[in-house]
Amino acid sequence: MTNSLNGAEAVIRMLDAHGVRHVFGLCGDTSLPLYDAMRGLDHGITHVLTRDERSAGYMADGYARVTGRPGVCEGPSGGGATYILPGLIEASESSYAVLGITTDISVGTYGKYPLTEVDQETLMRPVTKWNTVIKQASHVPRMMRAAFRAMTTGRPGAAHLGLPYDIQYDPVDVDDIWADPAHQSYPAYPAAPAAGAVQAAIEAILSASSPVIVCGGGIVIAGATDELDRLATRLDIPVVTSISGQGSLAETHPQAVGVVGSNGGTDETWEAMAQADLVVFMGCRAGSTTTARWEAPKPGSRIVHFDSDPMVIGANYRAEVGVVADVKLALAEANAVLDRMGQGQASFGGAAAAKEIKRRKFARFHKLAQSDAAPIKPERVIATLQRLLPEDATIVSDPGTSCPYFSAYYELPRAGRYFITNRAHGALGYAMSAALGAWYGRPGSKIVAMMGDGSFGFTCGELETVCRARANITYVVFSNSSFGWIKASQKDDKGARYHNVDFTRVDQAAVAAAYGVKSWKVEAPQDLEAILRLAISHDGPTLVDVITQPLEDSNAPVRRWMG
Repeated sequence: MTNSLNGAEAVIRMLDAHGVRHVFGLCGDTSLPLYDAMRGLDHGITHVLTRDERSAGYMADGYARVTGRPGVCEGPSGGGATYILPGLIEASESSYAVLGITTDISVGTYGKYPLTEVDQETLMRPVTKWNTVIKQASHVPRMMRAAFRAMTTGRPGAAHLGLPYDIQYDPVDVDDIWADPAHQSYPAYPAAPAAGAVQAAIEAILSASSPVIVCGGGIVIAGATDELDRLATRLDIPVVTSISGQGSLAETHPQAVGVVGSNGGTDETWEAMAQADLVVFMGCRAGSTTTARWEAPKPGSRIVHFDSDPMVIGANYRAEVGVVADVKLALAEANAVLDRMGQGQASFGGAAAAKEIKRRKFARFHKLAQSDAAPIKPERVIATLQRLLPEDATIVSDPGTSCPYFSAYYELPRAGRYFITNRAHGALGYAMSAALGAWYGRPGSKIVAMMGDGSFGFTCGELETVCRARANITYVVFSNSSFGWIKASQKDDKGARYHNVDFTRVDQAAVAAAYGVKSWKVEAPQDLEAILRLAISHDGPTLVDVITQPLEDSNAPVRRWMG
């Protein structure tokens, strides 16, 4: 390390000090010093050039989800700052640590109407957990430490750092380049529960006759899957999840019931929620989707709530017991409490209930999955992927057509973050880019990304990035030449009065091939398995364009369309 650094070099040194190994971003005029610093310094960081700042944000998000380390994205001033925003809000609301660095116009030109001027601090404030625009180069190390501290502690979230052009050239004290190694991963400095809180929660659970645990994304984020497994097994208590909570248990686990709620839940899994006399929300915000717009639990139901964020507890339901803590530490204490009580096995009938619910759910599913009808039923795609994918595959989905089918019917064979989807804001175009971030973070896992053809059109330019990286990703496009979710909603909510939801069918396989992706188009159901097998086994990027049943004609597991 030299004795002198400028602001841009200090940023790179601070990223390196925090253990950052990948940065996703797009070049711009205001980023010239930053890119020169990346080029000239000796560091361990790989910069991934993207084709869109929005994609850079989603790549950083996918990377953070599979690694447990902060994802980093960057972009230039003006349009770059506005484009990177969607990735930051998704990460922040989904509780993943993502740092967005946007370079900016010179401080000396503020208010003089320079090109690309925007108040970045005001722009980013509502969508991040922590946010600043650097005012002096000497602040760079301190503000970088603050960003990582904010992202990784408490409820993880996104941070934003604006870096003006002139400050990138100003000097920084080398002695201030240091980082707390605890902030290289999240959650950092996890908080233990208050004395007596877990004891009270366990006593409440044991007093119920038919409790259920509802897991959100917090279990996987906290790395609490083993502790949950032990608790669920010893109490034989049924466990359901939100979509974000998938992976809290292996979905083949005896106590695992499946996804509940208005998206990806089924009538069968909903029974576990509706019939419970006590609901334990665990790392779950009890939001609109998981509760089917608060249809269950009913007002006045007994609630026990575990979460690292005190603002979540009591927000939608009055909690009989609230446990504010890192859920891994809280569950470890819950098991210790049961150990002290001599409580080895209580029978709440979770395994028997889960087995019967899944038997009925999958009997209906398999009839549809075996259909030879064309266009191909989405159920057939999911069943085929279940047969073909390795146990450690990582699957990414956009929130449209593919997501409810996958969440309802694909059984993840391992606990942990093996399924990724952007449930907070549900922006289309996420999976194309997030899959590449996941591949950089978990290169040994087979990555599969699913999306509709509407989503494909948002970010298909990133196929060039994928090919340049030679990423072993298989993309599966559910093609129905419409914005299917909205069309199905128009059928259900508006009496099939369709308006402006259809678009011209595009040959996604041909588009992908033009970028250099090995691709196939599938229309006949009997061809699906062989082609998916070829795509999954190929060493390099592949895409399968599947002509699928329109969503408005389907049996999609979306609660408001099923009644």
